[in-house]
Amino acid sequence: MAEKDITEKNLEEWNDVFADIANVLLFNGNRLMKESELEDASKESQFKADGKIHEQERDVAKFWRNGEIRISIFGFENQTRQDYRMPLRVMSYDGASYKQQLLDDKLFKNYPVVTLVLYFGTDERWTAPKNLCSCFDIPEELMPFVSDYNINVFEIAWLDDETISKFQSDFKFVAKYFQTKRLNRKYVPSNEEIRHVDALLKTFAALTGDKYFETIYNDGKIRGKGGTTMCDIVQGFVNEGLEKGIKQGIEQGIEQGIEQGIERGIEQGIERGIEKEQERIIMNLIESNAGSIGQIAAWVKLPVEQVQRIAEKVPAMD
Repeated sequence: MAEKDITEKNLEEWNDVFADIANVLLFNGNRLMKESELEDASKESQFKADGKIHEQERDVAKFWRNGEIRISIFGFENQTRQDYRMPLRVMSYDGASYKQQLLDDKLFKNYPVVTLVLYFGTDERWTAPKNLCSCFDIPEELMPFVSDYNINVFEIAWLDDETISKFQSDFKFVAKYFQTKRLNRKYVPSNEEIRHVDALLKTFAALTGDKYFETIYNDGKIRGKGGTTMCDIVQGFVNEGLEKGIKQGIEQGIEQGIEQGIERGIEQGIERGIEKEQERIIMNLIESNAGSIGQIAAWVKLPVEQVQRIAEKVPAMD
């Protein structure tokens, strides 16, 4: 889970990706937020509990500015599994941001805090609470006095084609991947150029659990290319799979050959041992004149010709 968070936010921390996600999910694709208007915000905040100072960290946080004025602070929280205490978590992050504003004597104007929960699960839709009150069993008499707090959850795997088509950043590849995975369809790569190849490959490495995506970047198979697309990556994946298949086939063939060779060697050794013992017995019978060649062949249950060949090895008696 931690690894997935790290790689996902590598991609989301790019301003063009961050703005793209907000514009599509919040503003229906209208380009209200510009990447040039974003700046990194502190993801860490502190709180005191049990007499100790504790830290909590958002996945991604950005200030949205209009000139010198902060319009708001936006935060993303990535979830691959449902968290039934998510409203409490989001409220604690947002509350910490508001607390920082209270402590900032130089702040010209207060600004709102907006948090987006990006849910990447594909097996089931988000059924965990989306508001604070749903986290508790509140007596009916007390309900009017409990302040509620809603959170914004976006189910990436359940976005429709029209919504996904509005993404203009590399996030569209991530959204399409999850949608395809949920629908259990074959992934069809696009010829659109990837802008942040490193971050995207690492993201896919975490999401799929297949280190190939990160490996091909580190090996330089993609890094040196200009205009990299998902077609290039998928084709590289196919080629890598073929190479691995051939290599594994050879290794397994050698391994099986060795195993079979050992087994056959043991079998042949046993067979040869039996033959040598039979030959010794026959030679002893012949040397002691125990019977004719035909009689000895009948006793040892071997063809007369075979016994005759063994008899020829017996040294002539002086």
